[in-house]
Amino acid sequence: MNQKNSTDSISATALIHSKYQAPSGFAAFPSAIHHASTVLFKDVAAMRERKWQDKSAYTYGLHGTPTSFTLEARLAEIEQGKYCLLAPSGLAAISLVNMALLQAGDDVLLPENVYSPSRDLGDWLARSFGVSVRYYHPLIGAAIADLILPNTKLIWTEAPGSVSMEVPDIPAICAAAHAKNVLVALDNTWSAGIALPAFAHGVDIIMQALTKYQSGGSDVLMGAVITRDQAINLRLQAAHMRLGFGVGMDDVYLVLRNLDTLKLRFDAHDQSARKLATWLGTRPEIDTVLHPALASCPGHAIWARDFTGAGGLFSVLVNARYSEPQTDHFVNSLKLFGIGFSWGGARSLCLPYRIQQMRSDWQHQGTLLRFNVGLEDCDDLIADITQALQQM
Repeated sequence: MNQKNSTDSISATALIHSKYQAPSGFAAFPSAIHHASTVLFKDVAAMRERKWQDKSAYTYGLHGTPTSFTLEARLAEIEQGKYCLLAPSGLAAISLVNMALLQAGDDVLLPENVYSPSRDLGDWLARSFGVSVRYYHPLIGAAIADLILPNTKLIWTEAPGSVSMEVPDIPAICAAAHAKNVLVALDNTWSAGIALPAFAHGVDIIMQALTKYQSGGSDVLMGAVITRDQAINLRLQAAHMRLGFGVGMDDVYLVLRNLDTLKLRFDAHDQSARKLATWLGTRPEIDTVLHPALASCPGHAIWARDFTGAGGLFSVLVNARYSEPQTDHFVNSLKLFGIGFSWGGARSLCLPYRIQQMRSDWQHQGTLLRFNVGLEDCDDLIADITQALQQM
């Protein structure tokens, strides 16, 4: 007969089923990171009683842990909303709204300056899912009422457009839409949710790309959808479950960690971007500065009425005498500006856009350059642009 003694190694069962529990009472500023696929229930009755839609309890990792619940609650507070769902990216958040609210035979309106992947998504909905997708001028305002059809279910807005920077009249669009029982969704990423009180202006659904300012580190992909309406939220939750959207808790923690400095960073981006945009307006190489806080930007008066800040993203139109190879050489000559998509990180970026290929209604000449102004010293950024312009 074999007997174990104190020198025997631990069994596989004992290794897995340790009885140790860490003492309670630990407190610290950071939110804890709770990873889970399986969520444990104390008994069968508890398992059967819980509903995945009910955020007062936990059912499965895909539907959230204390870490993701905390981020959702804080994002809803920032937007002055009530319900929030996380998605794997900003585009996933846009897809979630479309899949939750649209079906074959429905009609959706998108602005001409819509985020390019969102336009591609709209074309896919029209091509493969039987949804009518139409585009409107971003400065249409109350006249959007003339475009609303009996089967129009959703109007998308961006404030401002993330490349050409027109600022739409959100209250006017919402009033026209609600008069005909149409929902309005807003991509509010540009303002980070802190420079535009979108729900107060009538928006029904807010989408955020947390990849930008909320992350702040150019290292996280995540999106959010926020609403105040319970019925809308239930539809969003159902689509969220069916699409199987989940986010990693380590990424959730990174966003949570950076929310404390969101306002400080946003204001710093804003201050430098306004200084840089104003200076670019004095340069002979630049025809137009498309910064919502400057009078040269279409919709500036609406921005001044509705917004409390501007962040670090804006565009310029280069004088048409400069060819595309010349403007490309300018971008390549920049030393402090990276060449890459997205924004909201500490490092500045610059991208040239072939916007004539993106917009059916674009009338302006010259290359469009989009700047993300990071957290570098603004005078250093001006010096860098100066030397690159000299080479152009």
